[in-house]
Amino acid sequence: MAFRTQFPFRLPKGYVDPSTGKVHRDGVMRLATARDEILPLQDYRVQSNRAYLVIVLLSRVIEKLGDLERISVDTVENLFSTDLAYLQEFYRKINEEGTPSHAVTCPSCSHEMQIDMASGNLIGQEDAEEGGEGREGQG
Repeated sequence: MAFRTQFPFRLPKGYVDPSTGKVHRDGVMRLATARDEILPLQDYRVQSNRAYLVIVLLSRVIEKLGDLERISVDTVENLFSTDLAYLQEFYRKINEEGTPSHAVTCPSCSHEMQIDMASGNLIGQEDAEEGGEGREGQG
């Protein structure tokens, strides 16, 4: 198994490109380096407002968002707050825990399960079910 450094994600709402009106939801975030976490501390915006750290940091580690291959501070500033919160949690999970996952409950049968946020697959599903059925039809 290869060491993963990039993780796909899907924003809950999506970034609306002000020039085209297009909504971008699918993206890729890479693991942060020490440099990614240190350099933003020298940014004047972060020095004057510590809350700005997350904006600068995310602009460094998001590799792609929809058709956008250059993610600027301005792009992150214009995300909906739901998407910003999602990305902060996603960043924390891939950099601190390794695999981004969330506990979810099936609305139909109330079964609790873990979902791999990177692939969308149920975690441990291969062990729990024979035949390797995908997530469709699960519940």
